Amino acid sequence: MTDAAQPMEDHVLVEVTVPAPADAVWAALRDPAQIKNWFGWDADSLKDEIDFIFVTHAQADEERRTVTFVGVNDRYEVEARGETSLVRVVRSAPAGEWTDVFDGMIEGWISFTQQLAFAFARHPGQMRRTIFFSGPPREDRLARSLLGLDAAPAAGEPWSMPLGPDVDAAGQVWFTARHQLGVTVDAWGDGLLVVLDQPGNEKNPRGSTMLTLTTYALSDTAFADLESRWKAWWDQRFENVAPGC
Repeated sequence: MTDAAQPMEDHVLVEVTVPAPADAVWAALRDPAQIKNWFGWDADSLKDEIDFIFVTHAQADEERRTVTFVGVNDRYEVEARGETSLVRVVRSAPAGEWTDVFDGMIEGWISFTQQLAFAFARHPGQMRRTIFFSGPPREDRLARSLLGLDAAPAAGEPWSMPLGPDVDAAGQVWFTARHQLGVTVDAWGDGLLVVLDQPGNEKNPRGSTMLTLTTYALSDTAFADLESRWKAWWDQRFENVAPGC
């Protein structure tokens, strides 16, 4: 049997409930100006990445509210549920070839879709600012352990504890997944921290971490102070390597 003839199965990579009508959520998946408020993180390349993924290499079915991506067997689906919506990312893969190995693209879909839900739930129409770090640890401890989040409560539960350089931090567990979790942080203008830990492999025996700090309504001074404090914390414990390097 050739690859082309192998039966395909759909696998839901991530599914979230978004407190907004389907038309509004669909617009957030199609309008580049809205996509930049949930997809990825602030970077000089963000506009080009959005154009490449969601404009030039995307195929949209307006009636069914699905977006597929050229060369990728993944798709976004938006399903109306009254005044709320279900948003999911679905992957079609050959039957019997689905595995639980770490997949960076899957982890990205999880992070970004949760950021989409957070933006609608907590900050509709507001502009975000983000801080991003990526790299392997200098010792054998990844970020969830270093931050004390490996024993975080279940999604929806409150938390309060020192968080990296932020001594008096508090918020809510937004989501948990196998390799990552997100917690809201009150002091960041009701922001969101997403911690993604990749297990060790041949290339990075100690594994690697990505942190995305999403903030809202912070003054320039407060944002610069947050970035400085977290950079100092990160540089003591991690190397700096761009994703995919």
